[in-house]
Amino acid sequence: MKIGIPKEIKNNENRVGMTPAGVSELVKHGHEVYVQATAGLGSGFTDEMYIGVGANILPTIEDVYRISEMIVKVKEPIKPEYGLIRNGQLVFTYFHFACSRELTEAMVKSGGVCLAYETVQLSDGSLPLLTPMSEIAGRMATINGAHYLQKTKGGKGKLICGVPGVRPAKVVVLGGGVVGQAAARVAAGMGADVVVTDISLPLLHDLSINMPANVNTVYSSTNNIITEIKDADIVIGAVLVPGDKAPKLITRDMLKLMEPGTVLVDVAIDQGGCFETSRPTTHSEPTYDVDGIVHYAVANIPGAVPNTSTTALTNATLKYAVALADKGWREACKADPALYKGLNVVEGKIVYKAVADVFGMPYEHLDL
Repeated sequence: MKIGIPKEIKNNENRVGMTPAGVSELVKHGHEVYVQATAGLGSGFTDEMYIGVGANILPTIEDVYRISEMIVKVKEPIKPEYGLIRNGQLVFTYFHFACSRELTEAMVKSGGVCLAYETVQLSDGSLPLLTPMSEIAGRMATINGAHYLQKTKGGKGKLICGVPGVRPAKVVVLGGGVVGQAAARVAAGMGADVVVTDISLPLLHDLSINMPANVNTVYSSTNNIITEIKDADIVIGAVLVPGDKAPKLITRDMLKLMEPGTVLVDVAIDQGGCFETSRPTTHSEPTYDVDGIVHYAVANIPGAVPNTSTTALTNATLKYAVALADKGWREACKADPALYKGLNVVEGKIVYKAVADVFGMPYEHLDL
C-alpha cells in the first residue's frame, strides 16, 4: 500500500503522523511510505532520518495526498486539506467530528474513509489511541494551569505548591478518566490540594485508594461542582463521551461564583468543551478572559511537546496502521472490532451514530 504522512498545518502543530521507527516497520511489511519534506522536523525527525529507513520524501502536501491510498496524520484535516481527500482514500487520524459540522460535512462530501483514533475502542471500553495523548494533555493541563495562575499571566498570583506557612493552590479536576488521573497526579506531585470528581462510584473508590494522600474524591453533581469551584484556583475539565460532545459542567452563571483570576483548563475542547464559555484557542493565543476568569482551551495541547507526543502516538497507532496497510481497511476492520469502532465516515456516509446524532444528520450502519 502507498502510505502518506503529510506535514501538519494546524496552528503550532509540530507533531507528525509517524516516527522514522514506525515508518521502518511499514517499509519492512512491503509498503511504500511518502513523507512530506520537513514534516517531522518539529518533532526532531529530519528528512534524512526518514530516507534512512526507506521512506520517499515529497515536496508538497498535494503530492503526498495525490499518491497515497492511506494518509496517516495527527490532527483532523483543516480547510486547505478538504479538497485533497478523494473518494475511497483512507485517512487515519484524530477527527473529533462532534465539535465541527463543517469538518463532518466536508469529509462526507470527500467520499473518503475516515478512521478516527479517538473512537477506536477495546472491549473493556478503553481507548488505546486516545490514551497516550490524554496522558500528555492531562499532565500539561496542570503544568499550564499553574503557569497561568501567575499574576503576570492573569491569574490569582498563587504558587501551586505553596510554601511553608502558606497553603498550596486548590486544583479541581472534573473527570477521573485518563486525562483526569494524569492531571491529578501531577497536581498532587506539585503539592496542590486536589479534588477529583466523577459520576462513577467504583472509579472514585479506586482513585481514593490509589491516588496520593492530597487527592480527595467527590461525586460529580451540579451542587457538588458548585461547592468545589467556589474556592478553586485551577479547574481542569477532563470529561469525555467517546465520539460525542462533552457535557457542559460549568455554565456562564457559575463563573460568578469563582474568584477572579481562577484558571479554567478545558482539555475536552476537542469534543466541544465542558465549560459553557469555552472556545478553541491556539498555542499562539492560548488564553482569554470571561468575567475575570482565565480560560485556557488549546485544542492540541500535546503539540507543544511534539517529540514526546509523536513517539507516544506512534507506539500506540503502529500496529493498527500496519494492519490497515497489510489487509486494507475493510478486512482489517472485519478482523478487529476495536478498529471497526474507529470508522466514523465512510464513502459519503456517517457510520458513527453519535456523530450523526449531534448534527441531526443521516446515520447508516456499516455492515462489513
